[in-house]
Amino acid sequence: MARGAASRLAFRARKSLGSFIAGSPSALTACSEGHNVQQVRNLNIHEYQGAALMSKFGVNVPKGVVISSPSEVSEVIKKHFPNNTELVVKSQVLAGGRGLGTFKNGLKGGVHIVKTSEVEEYARKMLGQILVTKQTGAEGKPVNKVFLCDKLNLVNEMYFAIALDRASAGPVIIACAKGGTSIEDLAEKYPDMIIKVPVNINTGITDEDAARVVDGLAPKKADKQDCIEQVKKLYNMFCKSDCTLVEINPLAETADGVMVAADAKLNFDDNAAYRQKEVFALRDKTQEDPREVAAAAADLNYIGLDGEIGCMVNGAGLAMATMDIIKLHGGTPANFLDVGGNASENQVVEAFKILTADPKVKAILVNIFGGIMKCDVIASGIVNAAKQVSLHVPLIVRLEGTNVDLGKTILKESGMTIIAAEDLDDAAKNAVKALRFFAEVSPVLTWWVTGTQAWPLSSFSSDLASYFHILLKFELASERGWLDSSRSPDG
Repeated sequence: MARGAASRLAFRARKSLGSFIAGSPSALTACSEGHNVQQVRNLNIHEYQGAALMSKFGVNVPKGVVISSPSEVSEVIKKHFPNNTELVVKSQVLAGGRGLGTFKNGLKGGVHIVKTSEVEEYARKMLGQILVTKQTGAEGKPVNKVFLCDKLNLVNEMYFAIALDRASAGPVIIACAKGGTSIEDLAEKYPDMIIKVPVNINTGITDEDAARVVDGLAPKKADKQDCIEQVKKLYNMFCKSDCTLVEINPLAETADGVMVAADAKLNFDDNAAYRQKEVFALRDKTQEDPREVAAAAADLNYIGLDGEIGCMVNGAGLAMATMDIIKLHGGTPANFLDVGGNASENQVVEAFKILTADPKVKAILVNIFGGIMKCDVIASGIVNAAKQVSLHVPLIVRLEGTNVDLGKTILKESGMTIIAAEDLDDAAKNAVKALRFFAEVSPVLTWWVTGTQAWPLSSFSSDLASYFHILLKFELASERGWLDSSRSPDG
């Protein structure tokens, strides 16, 4: 239940948890309401990896073995589960809702309790397949590993989490005597049962703090002192591993009175990667948006969205303003991309490649206000990127600030067809107009040049795309009154 979507550079729906933390919004929720963009990078790891880490710190976890091939099943059962008649087969993806997910091959559910004789069959149906859940989107995520676990006889399920709280300037432990479902549902059904225990970051967790948490969990069979020790071990892991989130749901009790972390979600602060090399080596890039992986490799702040206007901006605030004004004029941003104040020409090239590689992008808006970032560096990066990729969509550029004249000269002498904007508002209007004009003229222009059925303009040569740019610029110039109406084409 606690598995969540990968949260690298994205909001990834942790807002609800933050709302239960006392005081002001937590570090988990420092995001834009308009676009749900979070400026914090947090490593997310698989369930089997989290279980291994918790076990290392003395936390009770179910016995489990991960496999990557169905051929491993018989040997694993013989060696690790010789007396089991049933096992839990769990697909490993960085997304929540696995149990209710559907594989693209038709298999319903990413978690199954099956007889040991059926484990290999289910592993074969899961491994190498795409699992679609409520958090993955329609494209789903690949299942490259399956976690085989003991089937536990659980008699009680609780909720436990450790997050960061700005109000108390430290960690806060959240606990609820009810578990096994989302914290949102718990808050709605049992608001009075959720407790929050802030921990002094300087003194660390005390026995009194842990006891308050255990009282909130209200275990039915487990020994209270044992539970207190488990809470302290979880807090110890949170601090020593540089976690930003530990969420265990359910934190359960077995029939023999043992408290067990039955399923957990762990996130880690990317700023601590230099001292958590073992943890960060667990990163699974196959579960991440490839655009975000490429951006991270170039040290760019990028978040993929679902719009059609690609944005390249310097500075997070200006990037957010650009996205907002695009939306104001009726467009939708395809991404959040902040190249920063010290971006090199190579980083600009990489940023441009990421934008042009996105098939959803139908126009690109570059909005640079040069302070530390110099306009000529951006311009050179755009020109060099254009030499390496074919540009088949309108390019709108607004430059202002340091070396702006030099930047504009570089773009002008490049021979590229660029729609220059006077200011941010003008840039956004042009981008939206270009997008709409693209949609209208593309099939007509394609038919006129090729005499074929209408196909996307991107299917044709850069010459054809350039001609489209010329038509668009003519349209914009005519609209602004720069051209004599008598020179306008008929129809």
